[in-house]
Amino acid sequence: MENINLIESFAEFKDVKNIDRTTLMSILEDVFRSLIRKKYGSDENFDVIVNPERGDLEIWRNREIVDDEFAEDSFDYDENKHIALAEARKIEPDFEIGEQVTDRIMLEDFGRRAVLAIRQNLVSRVLDLEKDGIYKKYRERVGEVITGEVYQVWKKETMVLDDEGNELILPKTEQIPGDFFKKGDSVRAVVAKVDLRNNTPVIILSRTAPSFLEKLFENEVPEIYDGLITIKKIVREPGERAKVAVESYDDRIDPVGACVGMKGSRIHGIVRELRNENIDVINYTSNVQLLIQRALSPAKITSIRLDEDNKRAEVFLKPDQVSLAIGKGGHNIRLAGKLTGYEIDVYRDSDEDVEDVDLTEFGDEIEDWIINEFKNIGCDTAKAVLELSDEELVKRTDLEEETVREVKRILRSEFE
Repeated sequence: MENINLIESFAEFKDVKNIDRTTLMSILEDVFRSLIRKKYGSDENFDVIVNPERGDLEIWRNREIVDDEFAEDSFDYDENKHIALAEARKIEPDFEIGEQVTDRIMLEDFGRRAVLAIRQNLVSRVLDLEKDGIYKKYRERVGEVITGEVYQVWKKETMVLDDEGNELILPKTEQIPGDFFKKGDSVRAVVAKVDLRNNTPVIILSRTAPSFLEKLFENEVPEIYDGLITIKKIVREPGERAKVAVESYDDRIDPVGACVGMKGSRIHGIVRELRNENIDVINYTSNVQLLIQRALSPAKITSIRLDEDNKRAEVFLKPDQVSLAIGKGGHNIRLAGKLTGYEIDVYRDSDEDVEDVDLTEFGDEIEDWIINEFKNIGCDTAKAVLELSDEELVKRTDLEEETVREVKRILRSEFE
């Protein structure tokens, strides 16, 4: 019974952990042969027959028949390899010297402690094999996008199960700020790295890595998958904005148009996956000035002055284009700098220091409802707001004094 239970448990373990039959049989045979060597000194004359599907294992000992005198007097006689003729004929009367007698060794013959030890050894061997298999599998899949199911959500990380039930980790730091998961949700992420901790593989997923966005483009844009369009560089501020520089070696293909798709059909799916992250796709060029100009899109640049030695660029724009170049929270200019490799400084291209700026130009930094509060009292421009005192603005609008001071700080920085 112990024998059958032992094997049945590992047949079930094989199914759950997806260990192939040949490997399991090899492990079982190897473990039992080590047990035989420990008890009998050698396993050369033993046959171990494993059948995990039937749930059984058999151990057979093969002994050569020797004459009775050799069995009694010879130092070379080994009862585990030899059997006296008289003893053999008790089993089968027709046996002759030189033939072999095969008898079955039962698992109980090894003793209860040995059975328990071998069970632990089997569990350890199979688990080690499973860990090694997972590690090798995911080492080869680093950079690939996988789809998994959320199993557990913690404060600092989320556990995801793949289609084979392997545990993967999606740290909070690798999640897009707008991500919110609950148990049972389906999640897509890129395999960022595979670590070994205490001999256990730890697979780290990421939704913030540029490679995740790159793979999403490969999935959505056949021309990228086929190599007709190349992604030269991707920079991201996850959940906010991303810039993707693409290039085509076929003049007949418009790389930007192919990536965006008809009416944005291809890029919309990617944007939704990234929690409405704004994605700017631009044509790559080796012309640095033109690349900077494209990278600062949607702003329109008047002129650029490059310092190639220090990797700096002075960009001049019309006053109404400055806020567009900088972008909400400065995302646009930061990403343009990362994409081009240049430190970008923005200047207003105007000879008149007194030139005013319409309040709507600050829409990226000041919320619309606040701008409307100022417009309702007749302040349509930056200077119109700055000319009034904080007290007057608080009294005439529904704004807090702290809000008024912050708005004025933003407006004054436009004229500095």
